[in-house]
This record gives sequence, structure tokens and C-alpha cells, in this order.
Amino acid sequence: MSDLTAEDFAMRVIDHGLAERREVNQAISDLGVGELTLDDAVSALQKRGLVTTLQTEKIMRGDRSGYFFGDYKVLYLIGAGTFARVYRAEKDDQVFAVKVLRKRFRDEVKELEQFLREGNMGLKLRHPNIVRIFDVVPDKRNPFLVMEFVEGQTLRDLVRIRGKLPPELALRLMYEISSGLDYAASLGISHRDLKLSNVLTTADGKAKLVDFGLAALSDRNNPEEIADCPNARAIDYAALERGTGVRKDDPRSDIFFAGNMLYHMLAGRPALTETRDRLARLNVSRFQEITPLHDLVPDIPGVVNHLVQRAMTFRPDKRIQSARQLMEESKRAMEQLAAGDRRRVDEYSVASDTPDDDETGPSNEGEGYVVMLVESKIALQNAVRERLKSKGYRVLVISDPNRALGRFVEGEDKPADCVIFGAAELGSLAVEAYNRFATDEHTCEIPSILLADRRQEQIIRQARRGPNRKLLALPLKVRELRAALVKLLASVPRREMGY
Repeated sequence: MSDLTAEDFAMRVIDHGLAERREVNQAISDLGVGELTLDDAVSALQKRGLVTTLQTEKIMRGDRSGYFFGDYKVLYLIGAGTFARVYRAEKDDQVFAVKVLRKRFRDEVKELEQFLREGNMGLKLRHPNIVRIFDVVPDKRNPFLVMEFVEGQTLRDLVRIRGKLPPELALRLMYEISSGLDYAASLGISHRDLKLSNVLTTADGKAKLVDFGLAALSDRNNPEEIADCPNARAIDYAALERGTGVRKDDPRSDIFFAGNMLYHMLAGRPALTETRDRLARLNVSRFQEITPLHDLVPDIPGVVNHLVQRAMTFRPDKRIQSARQLMEESKRAMEQLAAGDRRRVDEYSVASDTPDDDETGPSNEGEGYVVMLVESKIALQNAVRERLKSKGYRVLVISDPNRALGRFVEGEDKPADCVIFGAAELGSLAVEAYNRFATDEHTCEIPSILLADRRQEQIIRQARRGPNRKLLALPLKVRELRAALVKLLASVPRREMGY
């Protein structure tokens, strides 16, 4: 509107209720006498804080609405998504965030109902790590939610700016996120759309969850229904739940995606490939073919790497089971880092032996025996394999504990004479497999060894003891492993050459 004059602009500010007439007149009079240009008027009113850039743009376009939502005066656009826009607004000298459903969805019954359900659900949530919703206005022409205004940025923006976050910071943020999730879970509410952009970080660094919109789609009255994905944002959750055979709204789905957020914070990139391709997002292999975190962050402390693995385990029954457990394990990992346990994954390994430890070098003490090593860290795989092979053992290496157990089929020849489970990186997955191996009828007589760090106290407590079971501490000397194997295999017949 190039023909708009300074006087026209000032009058529209008053007519739209953006400022009082006396305030506008005072700002204009401060410019003094002489010809008044439009730019002069705009500059004077913005300098006084009577209009914002957004309001100025709307006036210039000739917009007649959108300056207020109810009694809330719109100041700035602070966020925009496919579904809604979020504005900074004020009322009675207080600042709020106003979330407004986009115009194209206001005539769509499902979208409008979902938006209002999100607001009504949010009214129930009162927790320091959840953005508070104060009011829900169901005006069909302009439905909006009034929310707590958070001075800060999204967690996604923080990671984009800073890159990889330090483990201590990432763990603290995850602790706060899981604290909010745990509170919501106590009310029967899950999130269903966990990602970095749905976490706000305050000016003092606190994490606050926002957007429980997809939680409102969950129908807990029909828990037996298979997860579907009518909403584009629901696809990832539906794909995971279908792929793992659980029903929709399984609380462990939030745990998996919380793990993806922690991975993203630590690696500077998400574990799951981000794509708009619907078919690619529905492909279950996307949740299984994940680059190990320690490949991207070689110096990641083992305790932190283990937490990410536990949260993102594909099998739901092996995953961290609740937000409360995730919160507790995040706190425990923080405490271990604070206590100085910053050992990398590759430092949970076989320690170098002295010449005396290795005696006369290669020997055939392991000839006729097959040892299976269940370990996911390549450095440890190589160390154990090479040292045992030099003593005559044949070594099979498998990185997945469940796949290792699946090799032992009842009624068939056993693939190994002793199984070594490494818990340094696999953690509870290793000890659970070790215990199952000790109790299953067709494997309980086969010797097994569990390798665990002394600080993995919970895993050590869980490990089943027995005459053909051995628990060894990491880092490990070859002579200790050899001595354990010799003792456990003493009564096991050697296999014929060529086995």
C-alpha cells in the first residue's frame, strides 16, 4: 500500500486498538514540526513500542483482523508449523504464547477437535518441565490456546547452533524431559510426538515439553487396536509399534523416541533418518539399521552409550520400560560421570598382558573347543578373538544377544562349548541373555561367562551364579579369561579335528 500516509498509519494503529490515541499523538509530536513521512511515523511508533514489526506489516497490507485473539494482543510470530502458528502476545502487561489453528484446518472437524483436545489435555498438566496451557478458546472462527511463554529456544535450535552437546548437559536435559513424561504418564497421558523441536529450553537452560497433540489421538478405551497413522506426525510411532508387534499407545514408544532425542543431542544428528517419504518412514528397518553412537562419537562415555542403547532397543520387552525408569537411569549416569567414570566404550576391554601373562605365546590348550563371544564393540571382539585363537580356540562372534541364543536349538548340536557375554556396552541385554542361557533347559548345562565392569553393580547383582557360570571383571587380563575357560571346559569333551 504505497499510498498510505503517516496519518493513515497512525489512525490505523488507533483503530485496531494497538495503542491509545494519546500515546500515538505523543510519539508523533516528538518528531517535531515539518513534513512527516510514513517511515518517520513507523519508526517513531516502533521505537516507543506501540507497534511491532508484525503489526506494521499487517497494517501495510491492509489487514483488518489478526491483531488480537480474544483479549490477547499479538506481538510477534514465534513459531509456525503445518498445523498451527504460535505468537507472542500480551494481556494486562503479561506475556503469553498464543497457539492458533491455521485457517485451512478450521473447517476440518477432525483437525479442530484434535486441536481442542490437545488444549484440554494440556490444562491438566502442571509440571515444571511441561509448558503450561492456561486457556482453551474454542471459537470456530479463531480457535486458540493460551500458553506459558518460554523465553528461550527449541532444543533442536540449540543442537543446530552448538552441534554435539556435552554428555552432562544432554543427560540433564533428558532427566528433565523424562521427569515431565513421568508426570504425564501418572495421569495416563503419553506424548506421541517426541522430537527436539517439541522441547523448549528456557533462558536458564531448563527443558520444557510442548505439544501433547498426538497424545489426544490415543484411544485408551480400545487398547487392542493396532496403531494407525492418519496424521503425518503419527507415522513414526505407528511404524515402530507395528514393527515390534505392540498395540497403539504403548508407553515404551515414547521411551524409544526419547532415546532418539538423546542420541541426537550427543551426536549432533538423529539416529533415525529424517525423511518426508511416507513409505520410507513406515519401513521397520529404519528402526533397526542405526549407526552405533560410539561410531559417531568415539569418546562417548560408556555409561552414556549404554543408556542410549537401552532406550532405543528395538524389542520393547528389552527396552527401558517407563519414563520413571528413564529418569532414574539418566540420573544414575549423571552421577557416574560426576564420580569420574568417563571411560570410553573401547576402554571396557581386554587389558594388555605382560610377556609372563602370555607364557610361551601360541598354544593348543583350546584345541577342540568352540567359544562364542556375544559382544557389540568391535575393539573388544577383536581383542578376545585374537588372544583366544592364539591358544587354539575357535571363536564365533555375535553382536546381538538374542540372535546368539537363537543359535542354540533344542535337539540340535550346540554351536559352541562356552558362551562369553560382554555387558560393558550391551548392559542389561547381556545379563538378561546370560541368565536366560543359565535357565533354559537346553542350554543350562553349557558353561558361560559374563564380562562386566565393577561399576555395573546392578548387572552384577542380577547375574545368576552356578558351578558352570563365571563372572569376570573388566578390564580383563587374558590369563584370567583363559583360567576361567580351562576350569569351565575341564569336563567338556573336545571336538574332533575338522569340527
